[in-house]
Amino acid sequence: MIFKSSDGGVPPGDLNGFLDRGSHVDGELRFETSFRIDGRLTGRISSPGSLIVGDRGEVEGEVEVGRLFVSGVLRGSVTAARIQIAPGGKVFAELNTRSLVIEDGAVFEGRCAMTGEPRGEKPKPAEEGAKPKLVPKAAG
Repeated sequence: MIFKSSDGGVPPGDLNGFLDRGSHVDGELRFETSFRIDGRLTGRISSPGSLIVGDRGEVEGEVEVGRLFVSGVLRGSVTAARIQIAPGGKVFAELNTRSLVIEDGAVFEGRCAMTGEPRGEKPKPAEEGAKPKLVPKAAG
């Protein structure tokens, strides 16, 4: 199951909140650690943490999170360091990520740019005059 902490998911006690089925929110969502959506959210989501779109969850809009796990439906654009689409999950979006996992039975339609850093994150410039560090290989 994709929500267990052993496979990169979020431990249940670490949820900041959730949107349960039968609920619909239009607007902007911000959270710190993790958030689960089993209802419907239309708008913008922004967090350094993990977003879980449950099997009955629907998200439409712009998503910028640290990690994204989708078992439901997501439409729009996503920027995340890691994206995982579970069996039954459907993503119709433009993705910008370092890591994309599409499991058997998942659907992805759209475009994906796999870059070294998500949009908005800039590489750190090398210190002027710094030399690369060499690590000796251990004899084996």
